[in-house]
Amino acid sequence: MKKVAFCTLGCKVNQYESEAVSSLFEKNGYEVVDFNEKADVYVINTCTVTGISARKSRQMIRRAKALNNDAILVAMGCYSQTAPEEVNRISGVNLIIGTKDRDRIIEYIKEIEDGRQKVNVVGNIMQARNFEDLYVSEYRGRTRAYIKIQEGCTQFCSYCIIPYARGPIRSREPQDIMKEVKKLADNGFKEVILTGIHVASYGRDLKNTSLLDIIQRIHEIEGIERIRLSSVEPGIITSEFVRVVKNLEKVCPHYHISLQSGCDDTLKRMNRKYNTYEYRNIVDRLRDNIEDVSITTDIMVGFPGETDWEFEQTYKFVKEICFSKMHVFRFSPRKGTPAYSFADQISGGVKETRSTRLIKLSDECALKFHKQFIGREMLILFEEEKNIPGFFEGLTPNYIRVFCKGDNSLIGEIRKTVLTEAKSDYVRGEISNLA
Repeated sequence: MKKVAFCTLGCKVNQYESEAVSSLFEKNGYEVVDFNEKADVYVINTCTVTGISARKSRQMIRRAKALNNDAILVAMGCYSQTAPEEVNRISGVNLIIGTKDRDRIIEYIKEIEDGRQKVNVVGNIMQARNFEDLYVSEYRGRTRAYIKIQEGCTQFCSYCIIPYARGPIRSREPQDIMKEVKKLADNGFKEVILTGIHVASYGRDLKNTSLLDIIQRIHEIEGIERIRLSSVEPGIITSEFVRVVKNLEKVCPHYHISLQSGCDDTLKRMNRKYNTYEYRNIVDRLRDNIEDVSITTDIMVGFPGETDWEFEQTYKFVKEICFSKMHVFRFSPRKGTPAYSFADQISGGVKETRSTRLIKLSDECALKFHKQFIGREMLILFEEEKNIPGFFEGLTPNYIRVFCKGDNSLIGEIRKTVLTEAKSDYVRGEISNLA
């Protein structure tokens, strides 16, 4: 039996797509093995959101070649889409495929096996108009399932390469989403996470549905106990949205709402579509209406022209909001974006200092948030055993990571658990009535 191995870099969408492509290989008689094993085909699902991710994509391509010099190497995904000529220069790459036509990957592999040395099928993603049908037939070792419902982005933030890597908005047909969710429920999955490149745009191209409509329809599916959203833009959190979701008990009270900066001047240069006043109102709307809500976010430091004053505005704003968790990252200039050529680029040392301060603040806010729940009994969906034997971890509906003593019977189950000790990155708990 032929063997295929995957290395997936980047976001949850990439993870979903790798799972879907691996299903295609399995249907065609391949065995999926660990990336560090010898395989006949290596698929590197690349990322290009930062310079580091692009560099790591190149490193993993070269590592695959070292594992088996005779293997077919596939470079797939965002880095391949935006820089196919760079990928083409990497020795040993046989197939370059971007962010579409991945459903034809077996066909391209056969062309190479028949003697074609190199296949480059990267096309103009900006002309794509249809959602690519990639389905996950089996999740290996998961208790929560990601479901890709949307592709593409037309926001064109000045720093972001993703619209050029993923193309325009394409939404998955509602009936296809429901079919996959029902299958997951039938296979014992209790939580689904709706993901996409710009989830808030779901349905805009279909005209007859919306993100809120999809959430309501999934809510009716028996067996699904939790519905979680991946990262969303602030604009989706309208009064109507909150009015509806607060009455849907399966919708997790956790919203990852991208901020990027707490300074209006910086947001304007970033070409973000909101200001801090609007963002604060959205946070207040959620906190006023949804019990135990957790709000997490992304913050970028060192955007071109970010003065000390602008950074202090950001620091002050996020301290006042006190997110339950912040993902802090440094601006990375991406060729092809407007910000790549902006004046007043910030030095690495300044980025490091600002990043360190915000990460420290994030830990402080996370600890404060976690302490609110000590002594509370909450429902935990357990996922896996930790490195410490006998300890298992899982998530509350509002995305608190909890560690408890237990056994393998917990995995995939939702259990009442009393939270006992708060840390910045997790909470200890004791399972109620553990037999």
